[in-house]
Amino acid sequence: MTTPDNVVTHFSLFSTASPAAPSVTRGSTLPAHRLPHLPGRVAIPALPEQSRTSPSPNALAGFNAASPENARRTLLTCLHSLHWSHRLTDHRPYPDLDSLLAASDEASYDLTAGDLAEALAGESLPVLPDDTYEAAHMALDAAHAAYEARFGHVFVICVDGIAPDEVMDHVLAGIRSRLTNDPEEERVVVAEELRRLARGRLLDAFRGAGL
Repeated sequence: MTTPDNVVTHFSLFSTASPAAPSVTRGSTLPAHRLPHLPGRVAIPALPEQSRTSPSPNALAGFNAASPENARRTLLTCLHSLHWSHRLTDHRPYPDLDSLLAASDEASYDLTAGDLAEALAGESLPVLPDDTYEAAHMALDAAHAAYEARFGHVFVICVDGIAPDEVMDHVLAGIRSRLTNDPEEERVVVAEELRRLARGRLLDAFRGAGL
């Protein structure tokens, strides 16, 4: 089993254009599940730490010097929460990447139920490669449909540290296990997964930025 491609789009910290939604298909068999109120943006769980490149020496300096609007635009590609993006922007400058990641964690812990709902609206189910077996599409499709029916939002999970050939099983096991949660228990789990996703995407954005 191959791991989903990382399709998180990174935008220049100095870009003035609004970020465009990446165009991604679920695979060759079944379409992605989406609730009527969810946009078409697809954001995939962060890749394992060892797959990321070294930090760009100018990326953090560029972020610290960027206008508030452009800084927030970049942050929203990592987590679609206005509260989180404003908080990280307002706390600049950051002396190093670890300080930014710590601030991200702290802001993630403080997200309200409304903030979480806003962030979830920017997520969707992991995309499977085109060569994934139809049975895998069907299993993921069915499990996610049950999850959406119970909790009313997309399933999110971070796969950092998971071997590529184990990602599919990990996602399915996560959905099935979390279906037993009550809504408050699941809210806590979702908040932690979003925190981990935001952290991973920040690493990707700042290590891959060519500023």
